[in-house]
Amino acid sequence: MVSRSSRSKPPVADAPAPAPTTRTPGPGRPKDPGKRAAILEAAKAMFTRLGFDGASMDQIAAEAGVSKLTVYSHFGDKESLFAAAVQSHCDTGLPSDLFEPAGEAQPVRERLLSIAEALFSMISSHEALAGHRMLCSPQLVGSPLAHLFWEAGPQRVQDNIARVLARRMASGELAIGDGGEQALHRAATQLCALLKGELHAMLVLGCCEPEREAIRTHLEAAVDVFLRAYAPSADTTGDP
Repeated sequence: MVSRSSRSKPPVADAPAPAPTTRTPGPGRPKDPGKRAAILEAAKAMFTRLGFDGASMDQIAAEAGVSKLTVYSHFGDKESLFAAAVQSHCDTGLPSDLFEPAGEAQPVRERLLSIAEALFSMISSHEALAGHRMLCSPQLVGSPLAHLFWEAGPQRVQDNIARVLARRMASGELAIGDGGEQALHRAATQLCALLKGELHAMLVLGCCEPEREAIRTHLEAAVDVFLRAYAPSADTTGDP
């Protein structure tokens, strides 16, 4: 049994918790969207110019015209800022209206070509090529940063394309296996691979500067191959 005297003793204070190693944005604080946009633009410029290791949060803050504390309050750490910069680049190059149901009035080939042109333009930009080369460097291959990049960029794009394909399959314009998540994901990744093709590989290596007409011909051929692969069979369309 605990005595009255022992119950009246003040509790011993806990030792102070160690400071976190990763800064996180403060909850409940309203963030200035203008500053956030400026930080993202500065981050994209600095990561492109100096690489991930070469670009510091101090440099990014100076480029954006804000304090380093403001950068941390918006993004927490450099890895999160890098992932946000990748996502911002994808959102700018592939705006959400490209994947919205409102665009389903377009014929399927025209719709996929619109996505194809926007995707190729985005992945062949100076910033995207620099990021691709950086992430293929020995020190970053297989790193957590590479996974952040994949989730913020290619994976999100493929998920968006898969949703477009699902709607086109529901309308009877495409036949993609059983229409399940795995089949749609596989088809989306195949389309992305076709669209990148040889031209993107050569751009990454810096050994070509294709003209717009050559890019258009390449994208049309890629979309046509994809549509032939996933064309509905005659018995599902009612064609003789």
